[in-house]
Amino acid sequence: MASPPVALTIAGSDCSAGAGAQADLKTMSALGVYGVTAITCVVAEAPGKVSAIGPVDTRLVAEQIRVLFGAFPIQAIKTGMLCSKAIVDSICDTLADVFAGRADRPFLIVDPVMIATAGAPLLDSDATRVLKERLLPLADLVTPNLDEAGALLGAHISSLAEMEAAGDELMRTFGVSFLLKGGHLRSEAKATDLLFTTDGARRQFTAPFVHGIATHGTGCATSAAIASYLAKGLPLPEAVERSKLFVTRSLRKHLRWQSGAASTDALHHFA
Repeated sequence: MASPPVALTIAGSDCSAGAGAQADLKTMSALGVYGVTAITCVVAEAPGKVSAIGPVDTRLVAEQIRVLFGAFPIQAIKTGMLCSKAIVDSICDTLADVFAGRADRPFLIVDPVMIATAGAPLLDSDATRVLKERLLPLADLVTPNLDEAGALLGAHISSLAEMEAAGDELMRTFGVSFLLKGGHLRSEAKATDLLFTTDGARRQFTAPFVHGIATHGTGCATSAAIASYLAKGLPLPEAVERSKLFVTRSLRKHLRWQSGAASTDALHHFA
């Protein structure tokens, strides 16, 4: 039996398994990819609430990445929640080191996890500055939602036209491809994502909104699915298109646990 392709997620641990490294691993497994992790922080959270965050020592974050590159043929990487300036710096230093001299450098997706679904800030101003100055230029694709894209630009994005202008500006500013995720743009009839690539192309991906679910982790699942499809050898536009379908199916088939009047929802990760 042939070994599956390998993808690495550098992300936080979400104890509810709805987002973070746990959601990434479930996505990768569902799509036939072997997922490995470098954990940046431990997050006590459930859908709608972030209770506590504890960072992992920067030396341990770096060593996780080095050990994995020494043991696995990693074809794609995605980053998620990075927690602090020191951790972002450590990741940039380590990736630069493991990438040095490689003709087959893995495709790097940066999901700039800056704001929780519930609205809590997940990255302070110093960490955001280093993310912009050091990590984004290393990336092959950046996948912000509208709040994160607005934070990167210092602007508010509230329409499809503003998404288009923001994508062009982000790509010019950072010199890498961007996928702007429009799931928060409820003024539109459909959930629309826009892909801006460095060859000058602009592509649009749409899917019906899935109503009646209150969860988190769709951004994690999206970037993990793109990384998975890229690790399997698909070109970027097709990887993005398939990831959109995957996340939409995962939302439609969501899981729910009822506790009295309250409920907890989660994506259902399946191929």
